[in-house]
Amino acid sequence: MAGVVVLGAVMAILDVTVVNVAINDLAREFNTSLATIQWVATGYTLALATVIPLTGWASARFGTKRLYMISIGLFVVGSTLAGLAWSAESLIVFRVLQGLGGGMIMPAAMTILSQAAGPQRVGQVMSIVGVPMLLGPILGPILGGYLVDDVSWRWIFFINLPIGIVALVLAARVLKKDEPKPAERLDFIGLILLSPGLASLIYGVAKGAEVKDFLKTEPLVFTVVGAVLVLGFVVRALTARNPLIDLRLLRRRPVVAASLTMMLFMVAFMGAMLLLPLYFQTVRGEGATTAGLLLAPQGLGAMVTMPIGGKLTDRIGPGRVVLVGVTVVVAAVGSFAAILEADSSYWTLAGVLFVMGLGMGMTMMPTMAAAIQTLVHDEVPRASTMLNIIQQVSASIGTAMISVLLANRITSELSEAGLATGGGGEIGSTEEVPPAVLERIAPPMADAFQHTYWYAVGLLALAFLPALLLPRRKPETGPTDAPMPMH
Repeated sequence: MAGVVVLGAVMAILDVTVVNVAINDLAREFNTSLATIQWVATGYTLALATVIPLTGWASARFGTKRLYMISIGLFVVGSTLAGLAWSAESLIVFRVLQGLGGGMIMPAAMTILSQAAGPQRVGQVMSIVGVPMLLGPILGPILGGYLVDDVSWRWIFFINLPIGIVALVLAARVLKKDEPKPAERLDFIGLILLSPGLASLIYGVAKGAEVKDFLKTEPLVFTVVGAVLVLGFVVRALTARNPLIDLRLLRRRPVVAASLTMMLFMVAFMGAMLLLPLYFQTVRGEGATTAGLLLAPQGLGAMVTMPIGGKLTDRIGPGRVVLVGVTVVVAAVGSFAAILEADSSYWTLAGVLFVMGLGMGMTMMPTMAAAIQTLVHDEVPRASTMLNIIQQVSASIGTAMISVLLANRITSELSEAGLATGGGGEIGSTEEVPPAVLERIAPPMADAFQHTYWYAVGLLALAFLPALLLPRRKPETGPTDAPMPMH
């Protein structure tokens, strides 16, 4: 069962990192600006945030096995159409379709494994679900760079077709059929408030990063409208009989502590993850494939601690594990803020990346386990849906926020050095920049990256506060140990 659900989750998560390295090539292919083509990535994110809230209701209405297979089928159809795209606009539309399927794959996978394993093995389940998160950062940039450079950009989407078919066949044969329960009525009011609210909020933040000004009319309006809609949803979720997402779960200390820890960690960590590949391509002039290879130590580090973190979570409780993980990540990101120069040793950077991966492996999945292991069987789908929304939205906000801070700092550093900024701090590969020019702009740009890392350090440090409230004991026998049907 773990192998089947991980196969689908790997496909969805790998797709994000594969596409990111192809953005510049797609802009050239369709003769459009980077500001336009970036919505190939952002549109996918918006679709994820829009559809995730439906997962809890859909799991009860259709059954987790059926939902998982529908999600993979929709993702494969979107991937195939994206590979056949004839314009930037059509590609963006097909990426949104892809996201509508991809957004439900991970929550459905978490629900299937969590309900099958039981609360005493939730830590190990989270370490299994974490495998796609490890493979994405390692294989995605490398695979994407290879396909774009040596095959065709279309194959970054077509490659999902054979993987998806295999995942569907295995899911049909291996996953046990679960009977859909008489579904509660879908909370349409909550859906109308939350899905457009999240989409508007993320769009506003992303647009603010694009124009480098969050107070301009368009990003400000979308951000405010999104925030108001989300706030309206919160009120609705706390008062409705059967809300779209059960925010009343947040009345439990482990759930609210895990949610806050996840939010702060993802905002900072995903923002920090954006910086190093850009550093390799802009300051050091490396290509996409080389940059992907240089990022591999992070995933390797996480591979070491992910299974260890899962077992320790089940044995001693998630609180201690997460505190160690956050400490290690803060130390690694702080190292980048201290040592990143225009000529920093790749071996040194690889070592820090490996340490950063060690910390990540002890943070993300144990944090989710801290919330889920305290819940009864029927609450697991609703909790996993809520945590996935927090994870996705926080990652989007972190990436947008750190990118605008970096762009503004690059503009400032280049101006102070008496160098033209070209596009007001716009970031692109310097692989083909003449060595003499790169030698002049590399030091001030490296200073900009170094300075931006300090913002990530500060945000990560805040994650310590809610992490202190996570359970520091292994899950005890209780109501969560009620018989759990195999899904």
